[in-house]
Amino acid sequence: MDETIEQRNQMVVDKIREGAPFLIDVVPAKEKIGEFNGRKLLLHAGPPIEFQDMTGPMQGACIGASLFEGWAETEADALALLRNGEVEFMPCHHVNAVGPMGGITSGNMPVFVVENRTEGNEAYCTMNEGIGNVLRFGAYSKEVIDRLEWMRDVLGPTLAKALRSIDGGMNLNVLIAKAITMGDEFHMRNMASTLVFLKEISPYLMAVPMDKDDRKDVIQFIANAEQFFLNIVMASGKSVLDGARKIEEGTIVTAMCRNGKEFGIRISGMGDQWFTALVNVPKGLYFTGYSQEDANGDIGDSAIMEAYGLGGMAMVASPGLARFVGAGGYKEAREISDEMSQIVTGHNANFPIPTWDFQGTCLGVDARKVVETGIEPLINTGIAHKEAGLPQIGAGQARAPLACFEKAIAAYAEKLNVHS
Repeated sequence: MDETIEQRNQMVVDKIREGAPFLIDVVPAKEKIGEFNGRKLLLHAGPPIEFQDMTGPMQGACIGASLFEGWAETEADALALLRNGEVEFMPCHHVNAVGPMGGITSGNMPVFVVENRTEGNEAYCTMNEGIGNVLRFGAYSKEVIDRLEWMRDVLGPTLAKALRSIDGGMNLNVLIAKAITMGDEFHMRNMASTLVFLKEISPYLMAVPMDKDDRKDVIQFIANAEQFFLNIVMASGKSVLDGARKIEEGTIVTAMCRNGKEFGIRISGMGDQWFTALVNVPKGLYFTGYSQEDANGDIGDSAIMEAYGLGGMAMVASPGLARFVGAGGYKEAREISDEMSQIVTGHNANFPIPTWDFQGTCLGVDARKVVETGIEPLINTGIAHKEAGLPQIGAGQARAPLACFEKAIAAYAEKLNVHS
């Protein structure tokens, strides 16, 4: 049986390695996600959750999205709408999407469209808002709504025109391979990848017929948003892992995500089923005036990065980030990636890491190995305040709860009619 599972896992892992994600468009979410049509619907990060059970930052983002969509004119009106059950909620993952932090996505928000050419499937993610008071951390001030409207009216359409003029779209594997040699791990550090993206897109942006001040604002916004590429690479990872999970066999992790209360995983052999456990509170470095007592539980779909072998799994690629997330220095960064290597099936030669003797990134988190070794995947993450309306308060790391993997393996064993 172990040999058969190994063979099944290898089939899934081959699909991941062979994934060919291309960034092809930016569109309003409702144009790609039919579930928005005729409904007051919000997508959220993590496994399923209802409004009354959401933590502060996710609830705050729901308020902001309701204001942005024009469903309410005031915070009080938005809260009443949300509490009265007039708005439906659905995980981003259920409609081929992912969302950072709270992950709240509404129909008129622009999303990146990434196509996995090997399997013909697509994945979507909202656009990065930059830093400070932003919706993904639960802020919903006028500044936040004004920025979202500008992204809808100017940034999204401009990038759409530029991307549509690129013959074949933008090959994301090439961008990732370049930026990983420049110090990015693609979860908490996307400085190099954002600049590479800006370099690649700029000639096409310059050719878009538009107001010169708007063009300057678009270029300046991307240049200032050092995490801009995060949302693109999240959609990339989602597209590749969704393509791989068409093979409903084996124990390879195909999604990891968190909603602020629960951490959820999917494994290849159990299809769409979620296996959940309570999230951990991130540990790391806090901005002045904040401490771990202020921190929300681990939150966001961005753990798709670690499922894809990036983020905390690729810590050795980004020793400069180690201090920022409280992980130490280069020695500790390498130890983390070496530890993560014990719970994967191999390495992805598409993304060689110079600081790891050009060994490829971790490939194929195996839930069996997590359970056997007790090594929990390490997630790099931003830290949100537990109250709504506040910006990011720090950066750190959190472990994926072992219980998720134990439940998944038990369920798969039952499916195979294997009993200990």
